[in-house]
Amino acid sequence: MSLEKILAIAGKPGLFRLLTQTRTGFVAESLLDGKKLTVGMQSNVSVLSEIAIYTLSEEIPLRQVFLNIQVKEKGGKTSIGHKEEKLKLEEYFFEVLPDYDEDRVYPSDIKKVIQWYNILHEEGITDFSEDGEATDSEE
Repeated sequence: MSLEKILAIAGKPGLFRLLTQTRTGFVAESLLDGKKLTVGMQSNVSVLSEIAIYTLSEEIPLRQVFLNIQVKEKGGKTSIGHKEEKLKLEEYFFEVLPDYDEDRVYPSDIKKVIQWYNILHEEGITDFSEDGEATDSEE
């Protein structure tokens, strides 16, 4: 499964897998509890493949940030949780993305990136390469 089918829906916790489109929106399945929900076109939805993180020189795609975390953690889950204090989160993110823009990337953004990475890891979605369709790791 690629990041093109993984969604973040404003006001809903966790991540969702796009299942199908409907006339008035689409149906998504929660990666946290497997529950399905119908999402209307008026909802604020972000596709993970379209999200980028600001650095001092450019915007880095979220998939590259996930790859950096994956290399740092040697393929495992993150060594810190997304509920850590602000300073620990920022220190961790500097190790992952040393030139991220502190003025435009907030602690809440760092929390989401760490939480999303761990959710994807738990679901076996660990191929963050550009094509993304290759394989999911079967564990």
